Amino acid sequence: MRVEDLLVYGKTYCHSDHVKLLLADLLNLNPLELLNHLEDIVEDEKIDLFKKEIKSLKEGKPLQYVIGNVNFYGNRFLVNENVLIPRFETEELVENTINYLNLLGKKDLKILDIGCGSGVIGLTLKQKYPTSEVDLLDISEKAIEVAKQNAKNLNLDVNFIKSDVFENVDKKYDLIISNPPYIKDEEEIEDIVKNNEPNIALYAGKDGLDVYKKILKEVKYYMNDPCLIAFEIGMTQKEDLINLTNKYLDNVIIETKKDLSDKDRMIFILKKWIKYK
Repeated sequence: MRVEDLLVYGKTYCHSDHVKLLLADLLNLNPLELLNHLEDIVEDEKIDLFKKEIKSLKEGKPLQYVIGNVNFYGNRFLVNENVLIPRFETEELVENTINYLNLLGKKDLKILDIGCGSGVIGLTLKQKYPTSEVDLLDISEKAIEVAKQNAKNLNLDVNFIKSDVFENVDKKYDLIISNPPYIKDEEEIEDIVKNNEPNIALYAGKDGLDVYKKILKEVKYYMNDPCLIAFEIGMTQKEDLINLTNKYLDNVIIETKKDLSDKDRMIFILKKWIKYK
């Protein structure tokens, strides 16, 4: 079969854009390059794999899990059903965090990524600040295994900690960053998310704040001076996070930022930091 034949076959069952991305990944091409290869003959082995992957898409498996990777901040990261699929909002969290860190002017940072999942946050920051000491923490051993593979693929030297928040942590940090689970237990979400992504990375109690509470209750014991705490948050949780921060931390500056969709999505807690606008 030709590339064009496979495109026609795939579009019979799945969204056209997903079919193009799937086939381009299989053939190691940029999706825009497919048009230049429509007459190419595809090997039987790849045809069989493509049809199998189309079947998975049709059955409701997320494209990123079918392909097995996702692009994040210029790198390709392995993902599977043991980790959350990184979203663009998390790239915005990383970008804004880098802006804060650059103001500090310090390169040898101590960084903790809580709930690291596939490792996209901590590994991206390690790549940005290569002389920094970066610890990636998760409660899930399976998630840590994915993050370890991504670190190996990117040739990055970081530390891994299996821990429920600070349970197995014994040092202080310049940056503590997290995209924790923040969905309410009874909140309705898309079936493709609910049925495929790990619940432990999605749900966080009746109000969706359980992990934030756990972090903020203890975080003062793990903060250097100065220190930055950076959270991704649910778009309705801004006031709750401000109140929780004021409950557990004194003498800090709290700044919130919207994502590109103009939704409240990030909160930054600054201890003796240069204020960033």
